[in-house]
Amino acid sequence: MTYRIQTLNAISPLGLERLPSELYQVGDDLSDPDALLLRSADLHARTIPDSVLAVARAGAGTNNIPVAQCSARGVPVFNTPGANANAVKELTIAAILLAARNIIDAAAFAHRLEGDAAAMSQAVEAGKKAYVGFELPGRSLAVIGLGAIGVEVANAASALGMSVLGHDPAVTVGNAWKLSPNVQPVASLDQALRQADIVTLHVPLLANTRNLIGADQLALMRPDAVLINLSREPVVDQAAVVAALEAGRLRGYVCDFPTPELNRHPHVVTLPHLGASTLEAEENCARMAADQLRGYLEHGVIVNSVNFPPADLPRGEGVTRLAIANSNVPNMVGQISSLVAESGLNIADLLNRSRADLAYTLIDVEGALPDGLVARVRAIPGVLTVRVL
Repeated sequence: MTYRIQTLNAISPLGLERLPSELYQVGDDLSDPDALLLRSADLHARTIPDSVLAVARAGAGTNNIPVAQCSARGVPVFNTPGANANAVKELTIAAILLAARNIIDAAAFAHRLEGDAAAMSQAVEAGKKAYVGFELPGRSLAVIGLGAIGVEVANAASALGMSVLGHDPAVTVGNAWKLSPNVQPVASLDQALRQADIVTLHVPLLANTRNLIGADQLALMRPDAVLINLSREPVVDQAAVVAALEAGRLRGYVCDFPTPELNRHPHVVTLPHLGASTLEAEENCARMAADQLRGYLEHGVIVNSVNFPPADLPRGEGVTRLAIANSNVPNMVGQISSLVAESGLNIADLLNRSRADLAYTLIDVEGALPDGLVARVRAIPGVLTVRVL
């Protein structure tokens, strides 16, 4: 069987190499694709073909993908958490330094200097006082969001001598173990905002994180504090930030999302969405996304899906695998198993996992499937997709 993968953005060739040509046809103009592979393309603005079995984003955020719509169709959406973590960590540290040392304004001042060497030297000595900054050791940094990126930022800042506060009510056990023991956990967002000289945001764009930082939150921050947003633009209320800057209730704002409201503001540094824009990050994301698509399409394995539960069942020799997505309702596995037994098949192995309203089952049976079994499984109320692998 040949799988058809439609790419909706330029994807690193090192990632596409993970999709061997004998099994995969990859291109940007394919019809009836089995899967979509993308970076920033907006799937909300286009129709997802009925043929699509999976969607993979070579990046962490999935706000450009209609995840709920995919879930209703039994289509897993994959992302690549951690693949670009080092790139975003490095840019965050750069953003902290940009703000602390007034580097952008200072560089612009230096670039405007004219005259001979003596005149420039005199101007430098006279003008540099306007760009006095502060050093990082002893300063407090609040890291909001302790996923793969937030953990790396917290640890790097701690190594630079900063007093680091970490806030994430949904931090995973794995990420908590990776945190430096010097990072102080903070139970509430308000507490973190009150204590920090610099606040950096590393949260996904969800309903409960949209405008996470608004006027009320900015009012809690120190008037000489700096806010950094390299996660998603709508996580911060831009109008509230501008108002706080104009009123002298915020020292500065550094973000990765230029807008008319922010661009050229004297206390704002905007970057052109550089967070994951390194060759290494693009390669890492592409490789991870390609591997996840292969695992799912060829073996039904689910790793790093934002809407489906993780599922990885080792596959033995001589078995036929059924991969079934369904609504998370009682007795679904029992109904499926009964149909398999009625067909005279022996179940060699079985895995069932659930996540919120969705469930996913892998069943390995000995021998070939009889005619009609798949149709009978599909006819069970609540079954979304059935694949034979």
